[in-house]
Amino acid sequence: MTIDIENESCIKCGKCVKVCPAYILTQENPKAEIGLRNIQTCIACGHCVAVCPTDSVIHSEFPQQKVHTLNRDILPTPEQVMELCRSRRSNRAFLSSAVPEEYLRQIVNAAHLAPTASNGQEVSFTLVTNPDLLKQISDITIETFETTVKKISNPLIKPFLNLISPGAKDAIPKLSAVIAKQRSGTDAILRDAKAVLFIHTPTSSNFGRQDANLAYQNASLMAESLGVSQFYTGYVCIAFDLDKKKQLSRLLNIEGAIHAGMALSMPAFKFPKYIDRKELNLTIF
Repeated sequence: MTIDIENESCIKCGKCVKVCPAYILTQENPKAEIGLRNIQTCIACGHCVAVCPTDSVIHSEFPQQKVHTLNRDILPTPEQVMELCRSRRSNRAFLSSAVPEEYLRQIVNAAHLAPTASNGQEVSFTLVTNPDLLKQISDITIETFETTVKKISNPLIKPFLNLISPGAKDAIPKLSAVIAKQRSGTDAILRDAKAVLFIHTPTSSNFGRQDANLAYQNASLMAESLGVSQFYTGYVCIAFDLDKKKQLSRLLNIEGAIHAGMALSMPAFKFPKYIDRKELNLTIF
């Protein structure tokens, strides 16, 4: 990795110094030349390149074709962003039609733009639209729940259940209800969604779960803006954590940990109203 400053074009505004999270760029005083130190600690966030008004920061990780000018004239207003947040609901009433491929790509691209801890960018995505695979995902999830309920209902384990896994006993009725619904012929896991986006990271990632769910939120808002309904596949994520055989990982050829999943379909209808949430719990110091 290399970083250079073109002194002839640099206007010494110091913006690159102010935004660098690793304190690599330096400026002894206003209007002094920009200096560099400890380049090996750069996390390649691109702040310095993106903020420079004269393209004077030359970074090996960001050649010219990777740098683009933002069109701030088309950014949504705060009111529009708030209305988008209000409109997003976990709508499980779907049409039988597929989600357009163009929409799916925009949703994934929005997720890919989400921030990650230390700019690690270790988040990967697996998009499933194959009906057979979607059915297998639901089936594996239910089979995992059945195995789990059987284990925690074992008379030999029950006396020690709270010590082994606090709260596991309370999960039995919920899991049993989902199993019964699925076995009655209803897809209680994916609700017949036409696509599922899984967001995963290497197991070595220190902030994999946080990074994945930041990506999920980007994807969710993009889906809402496109008129695509979505919901969080919490049951599948739980099954992934419970299944020691890693059946889902093998099925989808995913190495690492699945931290978030989003079921996607075109909505049968849209909600004309939004409902206030619980009172805001905010502490200000």
